[in-house]
Amino acid sequence: MTISTGDRIPAATFKTMTDDGPADIASDALFGGRTVALFSVPGAFTPTCSARHLPGFVDKATELKAKGVDEIVCTAVNDAFVMGAWGKSAGADGKVTMLADGNGDFVRAIGLEMDGRAAGLGMRGQRFSMIVKDGVITTLNVEAPREYNVSSAEHMLTQL
Repeated sequence: MTISTGDRIPAATFKTMTDDGPADIASDALFGGRTVALFSVPGAFTPTCSARHLPGFVDKATELKAKGVDEIVCTAVNDAFVMGAWGKSAGADGKVTMLADGNGDFVRAIGLEMDGRAAGLGMRGQRFSMIVKDGVITTLNVEAPREYNVSSAEHMLTQL
């Protein structure tokens, strides 16, 4: 079942790249007591994700935070090494937190996995965005296949 607005984020563990290597971040620590704008992409370094999705959130980070967002998070079913390198190459440092959902546990738990095997991608996460306040989803935007509209930073700004 797909998660919905009003639902609580399930327990999950993400990985982030640090100077000492990958480190765990628990969903309760990430989302508890704060407002988080999270967006998911099918894959780091893929065309739409690299040309539009991540750059949009990097460019709009100041505006999103001015509207009450404590942290902006990008996640994908990639490993922490790839997410870290992608974030650096996109200038995300200090603007967007890059979190790996390497095994797809988070997207599977919220029912937003995607079968990308036909394109050689394996199982991935769908393209979506959400606003989470103290662990509860207040806004959820799930894209239609091969679309990029409602999960953008620009669209999210209209919802805050």
